[in-house]
Amino acid sequence: MAGYGGNPVLRGISLEVRPGEVLGLSGPNGAGKSTLLKVLSGRFRPISGEVRVGGTAVRDLSDRERARRMAVMAQGLHLEFPFTVREFVGQGRYPHLGPFRRPGRVDGMAVERALAETGLESLAESRMDRLSGGEAQRAWMARALCQEAKILLLDEPASALDVARQAAFCGILRRFAGEGRAVVIVLHDLNLAARLCDRLLLLGAGGIAAEGSPESVLRREVLGQVYGGEPLVRTLEDGFPVVVFSHRRKS
Repeated sequence: MAGYGGNPVLRGISLEVRPGEVLGLSGPNGAGKSTLLKVLSGRFRPISGEVRVGGTAVRDLSDRERARRMAVMAQGLHLEFPFTVREFVGQGRYPHLGPFRRPGRVDGMAVERALAETGLESLAESRMDRLSGGEAQRAWMARALCQEAKILLLDEPASALDVARQAAFCGILRRFAGEGRAVVIVLHDLNLAARLCDRLLLLGAGGIAAEGSPESVLRREVLGQVYGGEPLVRTLEDGFPVVVFSHRRKS
């Protein structure tokens, strides 16, 4: 159970995130998606229950050890200092550096790899506070990738990306999972979730409304109950479901 000021937002949530899996968290506004991600990351202590990583309670991990195990990209991120993109992405290596240790060759390679994966090589010397919303979002993503953690927790990371960048972003996360790492991602876009995620957790009314493969969760009766309205669900030739909500009256 988790909430604010003694008022529960989430109840009865129990889940396991597996290595090599992309788990999507979806649901209407206020369903508790971001709160759940904060609980998983250890940034928010639940009212009851606990989060364990590799058998260790998250609350028992130091900040440095937690950052080695989990990389987090939250919503509403901003910077107060004019770092270059390369400097900012390089901050993802700090959990791997001991006291007074400077970044070495391995750290530099990790930075360059993250810049290349997110298509930011040409912007590496640009100031973060002068980037567009989509460019800044990619820089935050590169910083998270640079941590090389086993778990990646992302809150609406593709909201400012155009469709081409979204496709590239999905490729990055699929490769990340293919290396045996775990991805937990909050997504409002159900069609993007259908293509990206191995498993979906649909939240509604403070609990789990549905859980399973995208095909089993993205069904008309389930979505209508959680979101309201009259959703239309179709399956494309490649097997992926497509969801459309329409409130227009038929003429």
